[in-house]
Amino acid sequence: MSLDVDSIGLVFPGQGAQFPGMGRWLIDNFPVARDLYVRASDLLSYDLIELSIWGPANRLDATEFSQPALFVSSMAAAEVMRLEQPEAIAKVKAVAGLSLGEYSAICFAGGLDFDSALRLVQRRGQAMQAAADQVQSGMASVIGMELDALQAVCDQVKVAGEVLQPANILCRGNIAVSGHRTALARLDSVATAAGASRVIPLSVAGAFHTELMNPAAAALAEAVAEASFMPLTLPVFSNVDALIHTDSSDFKSLLSRQLVSPVLWERCVTAMIEYGCKGFVEVGSGKVLRGTIRRIDRKMPVDGFGDAPDGPA
Repeated sequence: MSLDVDSIGLVFPGQGAQFPGMGRWLIDNFPVARDLYVRASDLLSYDLIELSIWGPANRLDATEFSQPALFVSSMAAAEVMRLEQPEAIAKVKAVAGLSLGEYSAICFAGGLDFDSALRLVQRRGQAMQAAADQVQSGMASVIGMELDALQAVCDQVKVAGEVLQPANILCRGNIAVSGHRTALARLDSVATAAGASRVIPLSVAGAFHTELMNPAAAALAEAVAEASFMPLTLPVFSNVDALIHTDSSDFKSLLSRQLVSPVLWERCVTAMIEYGCKGFVEVGSGKVLRGTIRRIDRKMPVDGFGDAPDGPA
């Protein structure tokens, strides 16, 4: 990994970046990463190394397991990056994460210790799975539509009592919507007629980042209230408001609000660029965030550190 810039924004992936084999390069080559996975396995009471490397995919994809796996993958990659790329770490100006990735960002910035953050992530995944089990809901990615047009489509498609709304505003022309499965079933034809190039169902348990996650937000709020937040050493940009936060106590409310609020990822990245980040490094599994940043600003240098499905990033 090499970025020839003097100010870096670190970003951490969210749910959907998991894949069987994730973390293997880190675990096999860096004792600090393996030690973190062993520590996490003890806290979680299951073998996270076995699950991350060998799956099976359907278990790894389950919300309650994918979220801890992704968090640990990101933190292991961050620890290895501290050892292998100290010059890049010294250039980090701000951090952010996509949904679940916000916990990695806060932890990297010193706002939560690893154990506390992992316990919150585990509770978050369990609460979101439980909320999803209460109602038939899900998400779909809509490609090729602007936000206002997509909002109008959602309003047209849903009927009384249904939820259907933009939930992950990733970048121009790439927005995920969440809602009841009955509404999602009607979305494809209406969105395509309105100009969408594709509507892709997402393999998630429920309608994340909508009011259907209210039970999960309430459960998470109780867990967050018990956590000990520490001073941040780096500013963190929040998904909820796309604003810079330098006080970790802000996240005592933001983390639970995040479950029922749209993820303002494009605005987060734009705000980080305005703050002075001249390049970005995606830390952890997958390559999704690099793709979104390139769509937001085609001239922005981007790189990755960690695991990707086709080999080390």
